[in-house]
Amino acid sequence: MKLNGRRILITGAARRIGREIALLLGQHKTQIIVHYNRSEREAEQVVQDLRNAGSEATSIQADLSISREVIRLGDESLKLWGGIDILVNNASVYYVTPLQTATESQWNEMIDINLKAPFLLAQKIGLQMKANGLGRIINISDWAAKRPHEGYTPYCISKAGLVALTQALARELAPEVLVNTVAPGPILPPEDMTHQQLTQVIDQTPLARTGEPSDIARAVLYLVRDADFVTGIYLPVDGGRQIR
Repeated sequence: MKLNGRRILITGAARRIGREIALLLGQHKTQIIVHYNRSEREAEQVVQDLRNAGSEATSIQADLSISREVIRLGDESLKLWGGIDILVNNASVYYVTPLQTATESQWNEMIDINLKAPFLLAQKIGLQMKANGLGRIINISDWAAKRPHEGYTPYCISKAGLVALTQALARELAPEVLVNTVAPGPILPPEDMTHQQLTQVIDQTPLARTGEPSDIARAVLYLVRDADFVTGIYLPVDGGRQIR
């Protein structure tokens, strides 16, 4: 798919990996909607950076834990430029939830933001893409979707569900819309991770280092621009963690 002029919605695009995806796709004279929830200042900076790079850009705020907000985001995005060609479901919530203390509200938040919101957006926007005859959907999952780690059960389940959603959508929306998952590994360590914990992560990674947000952005670029015969895949970008 040629990217010039393509209309793109990226959720959680104000910070971290979402920001990197937006800035990379924005190098190709695209039209990008920067979704954010609370990071308004950061979102406006990304919008300005995209405009400086020669792309059109705007931001839309929405709380993805609330279904009507997700639907509003989809509606506003479709109306803004008359459609969406590329949807990147990047926004996510991640924090420790030990099995002994995990609550139903934590479970609901993980499922609502990490899984239900991508479904609702893909349902609304993906069907529009199919009707228009062309589209790409990229879901950002996690290597822990297939290798769950202790203390994060609701999160891991939500990301595993996102992998299943990817495969189901790839069948439902074929052949017009290609749907794929990128699964980051140790890219941005949590801010509360200790040096000892980080060292352990690196020791367990065959490439012996953590990755960068740009590694995920380049994987997304490959899937939306270059991979015209690829759909329904789970692409780990994890430095080899899957094979340890």
